[in-house]
Amino acid sequence: MKRMLVLRALGLGDFLTAMPALRALAEAFPRHRRMLAMPDALAPLARVSGVVHEVIDAAPLAPLPPVAHGADMAVNMHGRGPESHRVLVQTRPARLIAFHHPDIAATAHAPRWRADEHEVHRWCRLLVEHGVPADPDRLDLVARGGAPLAAPSAAPGATLLHPGAASVARRWPAERWAAIARAEAAAGRRVIITAGADEDALAYSIARAAHLDADAVHAGTDIVRLAALVHAAARVVCGDTGVAHLATALRTPSVVLFGPSSPAHWGPPADRAWHRALWKGRIGDPHADTLDPGLAAISVDDVLDALETLAAAPKPADAVRTTA
Repeated sequence: MKRMLVLRALGLGDFLTAMPALRALAEAFPRHRRMLAMPDALAPLARVSGVVHEVIDAAPLAPLPPVAHGADMAVNMHGRGPESHRVLVQTRPARLIAFHHPDIAATAHAPRWRADEHEVHRWCRLLVEHGVPADPDRLDLVARGGAPLAAPSAAPGATLLHPGAASVARRWPAERWAAIARAEAAAGRRVIITAGADEDALAYSIARAAHLDADAVHAGTDIVRLAALVHAAARVVCGDTGVAHLATALRTPSVVLFGPSSPAHWGPPADRAWHRALWKGRIGDPHADTLDPGLAAISVDDVLDALETLAAAPKPADAVRTTA
């Protein structure tokens, strides 16, 4: 069997923004065994999606193990090169699909990188310019074979808040999250709070400030269960994080708070009324250790107003099974 290797050794949002391109590869090369090099923590979601056959645990720009060597085709969805190109070149694939970089001879006639391009469109364009049809609108994450995503019984219909982010620059103040939680609870809506690694204290502090029970917090959950929570919720409020991309992929209405980065590059599709991207038009450092001024400019009222205008959305084909 022919083999294809795709490099995307990044985070949750990166995997989900590559979903249309990964789906395009699956349909264009159905007889290839598709291997995706990515962090092992994301592997369960990749397997559920059905777009790949095998996940190879990979760290950013680290050499890949022997199992990844000698593929018939290697696709660089990690970056523009040259470092990520070299990671794949070292595996000696028969064909390389990647963006042009002058230091990598194999990319001499490849498509050029565009800095001002949405992440979803970037990887679809890469494939299209290499002769592989790809539709950037195919963002839905549908469980393979229609298998249900099981979520706690408290999740369906809830407002899900995800206050964490990888950097301080992208973390909206905790007291504002608590204000949103109180307003939603006062309106008679159930509120749940999700937390990523090392974000438990933040989530529980918000729950206490909003007078929510401790069981409203869902911390330390695995990636598939997090997806199930997002899928079951009635709406999501979060920052520019992987959870925002889960909401897009699962068609859960969402309000996404942008600060240092523009939604034109990482936001939900602008033509989907069930997603609202809030942004004050400022660009900053997404890795800074202080709150981004643009994100700080988004008020509690801005978020509540956006929640009031969210449209309903059709769900993907798979169903959610609730568990006690």
